[in-house]
Amino acid sequence: MNLQTLLFFIVILPVMFFGLLIALVVNLVDPTGDRFHRMAAWWGRFCARLLGIDIVISGEENYRKDRNYLVISNHAGMADIPLLLGALHLNLRFVAKEELGRIPLFGWALKQAGYVMIKRGQNREALRSLLNAASVLEQGRSVHIFPEGTRSEDGQLLPFKRGAFMIAQNSRTPILPITIIGSSAIAPKKSLKIRKGQVRMIIGQPIQTAGKKAAELQEETYRTISANLDTYGNAA
Repeated sequence: MNLQTLLFFIVILPVMFFGLLIALVVNLVDPTGDRFHRMAAWWGRFCARLLGIDIVISGEENYRKDRNYLVISNHAGMADIPLLLGALHLNLRFVAKEELGRIPLFGWALKQAGYVMIKRGQNREALRSLLNAASVLEQGRSVHIFPEGTRSEDGQLLPFKRGAFMIAQNSRTPILPITIIGSSAIAPKKSLKIRKGQVRMIIGQPIQTAGKKAAELQEETYRTISANLDTYGNAA
């Protein structure tokens, strides 16, 4: 077990546990989830500093902190979520698998804070959960979705699922495409080992959604993230 993995278990997990206990109370005081988000963003920055993860961000000028977006990124490692929370200056909520919402304490805090628990599949329940994400966007908050649906094992981009782009089409909220490079080496899939290193985030120009169908938005977003992976990933 290396130092970063040890720090994760003896420092980060206990901090997260006690933070979630506090969050349950904070969410009662502030049911909007905005204070919870500030706590989560601090936790993301804390994780990066403690584990020696250097985050290099390109394209910060491409988004406004006072706007809300449907944030779409590739998903290459377990570190993606805390790094995104800490790096983006947005009032952000994540779309997460419904199973995570059933985890005691963790799931309760996420649902209280307005995170969207989504059913997988094409049934009515899945559609209803997608509409919940659109509702969060309509309230002026940003929502993040991993359209691949799962982490890539080698950092290569997987096919995108349509659901995220149905939300974009219905809400008419701009898509903020983000390409993440290097996180697959920090916390690989099917491994508990964590390494220090550098993660690069490329924030693309917002993709306007008005008048576009879900399939068009899916293709444009995929093309943007794929091109950045090809350009910057090969240079890494």
